[in-house]
Amino acid sequence: MKFFCKKTDLSEAISVVMKAINRNSTVKILDGILIETGDNKIKLTGYDLETGIEAEVIADIFEEGSVVVESKIFNDIIRKLPEENIDIKVDDKFQLAITSGSVNFNIKGLDGEPYPKIPSIETDNKIVIGQKILKNMINHTSFAVSNDATRAKLTGLNIISDGKTLTLVAIDGFRMALNREDVGEDFPTMNYIIPGKSMNELSKILNDDDTEVVVYHSSNQILFDIGDVRLISRLIQGDFVNFESIIVKNPKTVMNIERKKLMDSIDRAALLIMTDERRCPVSLSMPDDSTLVVSANTETGDHKESIDIKVTGDLIDIDFNSKYFIDALKNIEDDEIKIEFNGSQGPCIIKPSEGEKYIYLILPIRR
Repeated sequence: MKFFCKKTDLSEAISVVMKAINRNSTVKILDGILIETGDNKIKLTGYDLETGIEAEVIADIFEEGSVVVESKIFNDIIRKLPEENIDIKVDDKFQLAITSGSVNFNIKGLDGEPYPKIPSIETDNKIVIGQKILKNMINHTSFAVSNDATRAKLTGLNIISDGKTLTLVAIDGFRMALNREDVGEDFPTMNYIIPGKSMNELSKILNDDDTEVVVYHSSNQILFDIGDVRLISRLIQGDFVNFESIIVKNPKTVMNIERKKLMDSIDRAALLIMTDERRCPVSLSMPDDSTLVVSANTETGDHKESIDIKVTGDLIDIDFNSKYFIDALKNIEDDEIKIEFNGSQGPCIIKPSEGEKYIYLILPIRR
C-alpha cells in the first residue's frame, strides 16, 4: 500500500477515530487504527466492538491495501511531522514507512484482514436532524446516564420519536434528565437505547452549526452519518424505564426562581462539602413564602444565604446532593425556571417557566 495525503487532514481523522478505541482492550488488534485505501481516499477505522468510527481522508493512491497501526504512536508521529505533505508506504510485512520532508519514520503494523468488521445497516430507515440540535440534546442529558453495569438499560440514552417530537432521556437511579425538540410532522417513529459512551463520543464529533446528520437505524445498530465521518453503535436491548410514571403531575410546592442565583448559591454552599456527598448535603428551606434559604453545615464550616422566590403551596425543608442540582442547572439556558417539590421524600422536578422542553428530576436525600 502506498499513498500521499495532507498532514492536517490525516491528523484530524486520526483524532476522531481514536474516540472509539479502548486502550485497555485485551484484543491487541483493537488498540490499532485500520487504514484502507479507496477511490482517491483512505478510510480510517476505530472500533471497540460496541462503538465504531470511520473517517475518510482525500489522498493520492499509488498502491492499494490495508494495514492496522498502533493508534497512539501513529497519532503522535503524524501530529509532530514538520511538513504538510506526507507519504506513507506499507511493505508486504506490514511495516509503515512515513516520510515528511527530511523526516522518516519506520514503524511496525499488522495485517488489516483480521480486523473486526463493523456491522452494516440498511439505509431504508433514516432520520435527518441538525447537528447542533442533536449535540445540544446529548450534552443536556448524557450527564445523568448511569455507570452501573449491572443496570445495563440505564447506561444508555433513550432516544424517542413520536413523529413530531424527538426526546432524549437519561436516568441513573437518583436523577433524570430529559430534553425535547419539535422536529416537524413527518419524522419517523423510533424508540431505542444507545450506550452513553457512544452518544458522548458522537457529541464531540458533531458540529455547532445547522449542517445535518443522517441517522440510520435497525433493531440492533444505529449509524450517524456526518459525511466524511460515520459513527455506528450497538443498541441496548429491552425497554427503558417508564419515565412518564415518575414525573409527579400534582406537586405540593411550585417555585419560580432565577436559575443563575440558585446555581451560584448551591455552588458556594458545596465549597464546604469535603467528604461523602450523601452525608453532607445542601439544604433548601423556606422560612416564608417569598424566601428560599440555601445552606450547608459540615465539619469544615457552615454556609447560609437567602434568595427571593415566588411560590405556591407548602413550605419546604429538604436536603439534596449539590452536584445533581448543579449538573441540571448549568445545562439550562433560561433566566427563570420552575421547580416543583413533592414533600421531604418525593422527587424535585426542574422545568421551564412555561412548557416542558426539558425536565430534570432529582431525588432528595433522606435525613
